[in-house]
Amino acid sequence: MPFSRAVRTALAPYGRQGLRDLVFLASAVPTANIWAFAVLVRPSGAAFVLGPVMALLLIPVLTRIHRSRFRSLLGLEIPAVPQVRPRWRALTVETTWRQLLYHLLVNTVMALYALATVCVITCGLVLVSLPAWYWAVPSGGTTGEPPVLGAPGGTPATLVLGINHHGITWLIVLGSLALVFAPWMALFGRMMDTRAAAGLLGPNRARELAELTRRVEDLAESRAEVVDAADAERRRIERDLHDGAQQRLVSLAMNLGLAKRTLKNLPPQEQAARAMVVIDEAHGEAQAAIAELRDLVRGLHPVVLEDRGLDAALSGIAARAPLPVRLQVRLERRAAPAVEAVAYFVVSEALANIAKHARASRAEVAVAERPGVNGPVLVITVTDDGVGGADPGKGSGLVGLRQRAASVDGTLQINSPLGGPTTLHVELPCAL
Repeated sequence: MPFSRAVRTALAPYGRQGLRDLVFLASAVPTANIWAFAVLVRPSGAAFVLGPVMALLLIPVLTRIHRSRFRSLLGLEIPAVPQVRPRWRALTVETTWRQLLYHLLVNTVMALYALATVCVITCGLVLVSLPAWYWAVPSGGTTGEPPVLGAPGGTPATLVLGINHHGITWLIVLGSLALVFAPWMALFGRMMDTRAAAGLLGPNRARELAELTRRVEDLAESRAEVVDAADAERRRIERDLHDGAQQRLVSLAMNLGLAKRTLKNLPPQEQAARAMVVIDEAHGEAQAAIAELRDLVRGLHPVVLEDRGLDAALSGIAARAPLPVRLQVRLERRAAPAVEAVAYFVVSEALANIAKHARASRAEVAVAERPGVNGPVLVITVTDDGVGGADPGKGSGLVGLRQRAASVDGTLQINSPLGGPTTLHVELPCAL
């Protein structure tokens, strides 16, 4: 560090920075009076219960005040913590208790520290100014007035404080040291308050870093799975086109070509009869090909989902299911398109698995929105009365469902004891 910069750093507490630090520390005093108010309301041991209760109820207000205090006085922005809805769920979140710790303990300690810093500065100013009133105030011996406290003479300072000239010199030195030390006290207090506020009022950085690391690992692990799933989906589309619509179209073309060659040598009446048979067969093949193409396109991305929303799209799935399905959809607003698509395919594949493997007589699908820690969550519950025993490790169907949910940071849980019933529980964030 250059010498000039080191000098500026050493002298910074004695300029505007020191005044700013002192004002910042003093601003902690008003918000720390919650204990004093509790004592005034309940002047007994109940104040130690009332104080934390009041602080717990006022956490959002107190936190906004302190964030504004740091922003306006220090230019420091403390990130806001997402509000939890409903309010009673805030008691289950660790950020609430960290903020309560700051308001009850840290803020109170910093307010006392600010008062101590102000007292040091005041005492230093009084002690340094002793020579001014030591010589300015006349003594009783020189003015003819009665001596102070019955003393035979001397100045008021020597008579009241009971010290001599050498003692006053030491007091002046002590006051000077206090004034030199006080700005560093303010600097230390500001640094401690800033660190405590960043760790307690803002998000949990350690937890966020751990969560970010976990998400990066999950993304790195699922990237290959997404590529494999996309490749498998491409092969499925090719297989469906080759074995379904393509074969029907080839058969249609062959029948029409054969009819074109053979009908020329037949009598007109027989030509008309054979032509009607060929037309009927061609019409049936064309309708079957159209139906298969429609199912294939619907499997890629249902148009009804984009046009009319998740409720109408799931109603179509329930109506086409090979077993009775009871559907309940309670949504106040539409989720993100990617989330709606994942919800649609999860329900579709879950009902397909039930029809193939569960030997169930009925199924229930419930879709609702509920508040979460980081925003609203789309909750999907699929239940059947089948034989149970579904295991994600025995087949790729449930693994695919879990991968679909994880693609939008969702979770999937399954409870399928032997003998049933089987319950599939999926939670998807409504906004990406």
